[in-house]
Amino acid sequence: MTTSTPPVPAQDHGRAGRNLPAAITSAVVLVALIIVTLVIWKTLFMVVVAAAVLVAMWELHRGFAAKGIDLPEQPLMVGGVIMVVVAYFYGAPALVTATAVTALVTMLWLLHRGVNGYVQNASASVFALVYVPFLGSFVALMLREGGAIHVDGIDAGVKGIFTFIAVTAASDIGGYIAGVLFGRHQMAPVISPKKSWEGFAGSVVFCIAVGVAMIVWVLDADWWIGVVLGLIAVVMATLGDLCESVIKRDLGVKDMSQVIPGHGGLMDRLDSLLATIAPIWLLLHYLVF
Repeated sequence: MTTSTPPVPAQDHGRAGRNLPAAITSAVVLVALIIVTLVIWKTLFMVVVAAAVLVAMWELHRGFAAKGIDLPEQPLMVGGVIMVVVAYFYGAPALVTATAVTALVTMLWLLHRGVNGYVQNASASVFALVYVPFLGSFVALMLREGGAIHVDGIDAGVKGIFTFIAVTAASDIGGYIAGVLFGRHQMAPVISPKKSWEGFAGSVVFCIAVGVAMIVWVLDADWWIGVVLGLIAVVMATLGDLCESVIKRDLGVKDMSQVIPGHGGLMDRLDSLLATIAPIWLLLHYLVF
C-alpha cells in the first residue's frame, strides 16, 4: 500500500472561517475563468471541468490516505475524464455506461494488490467515482441538452450553467453573510460548528431571490420555477456542504488541500455544486429547456 502525506490543516481565520481577501480574489479568478471559457467556446469549459475532476480525484486520494484508504488514481482519473467527455458528446446513456465500465475496471485494477484492504479500497473508489466525475458530468449534460436552443441569441445550455452556478453560490454567500452577522443557533455542531440556522435562513432568501432573477431574466421562464429552483438549491447545497464536512471529519482533515487560497481544496468548493447540479439539471430539463 502506498503512503501519502496527510493534508496540512488550514489556518482558522475567526468566526467566518476564511481569509476573506484571499477568498474573494480566488473566487473572482475562478468566476472569470468560467465566464471566459463559456463565452469563447463552451467545449473549452468542459476542459476546465475535466481538469477539475482530475484535481478533485487527487484531493480525495490524498485525503483518504490519511485514513489508510488507498484510492487507485490512474483508473479513477482516466475514467472520470472519459465520463465527462462522453456525457458532453453522447448524452446520459453514454455517461451511465462509462460509469459502470470505470467502476468495473477500477475493481479489476485493485486485484493486483491482493486481498488485504480490497473491499475498503474498492468501496471507497466507487464512492469517489460517483461523488465527483458522475455528478460533475451533469454539467456536460446541461450544456448538451440546451445546445440546440437559443434564448436572446445565447445558448440556453450556457445560460443554464450560469443559473446553476449563480443559485448555488447564492446559498454560500447568503449563508456566510447571515451566519457571520446573526448566527447564534448551531445547525449541526458536531458536523459543522460554524453552520447556523440563521445562516441557513440567509441562504434560503438569497437562493430564492437569485433563482427567480435568473429564471425570469436569463432563461425567460415563469417566476415560480425560480422559487422551486431556489428551494432545491438551498437544500441540496446545504446537504452537500454537510456531507463534505462529515467526510473531512471522518478523515481527520480540515481541508482537502490548499490549492485555492482562502478556500482550501477544490473539493471544499465543489461540495455544494456537486450536490445541486443533478436536481437542477432535472428541473431545467423538464420545465425550462
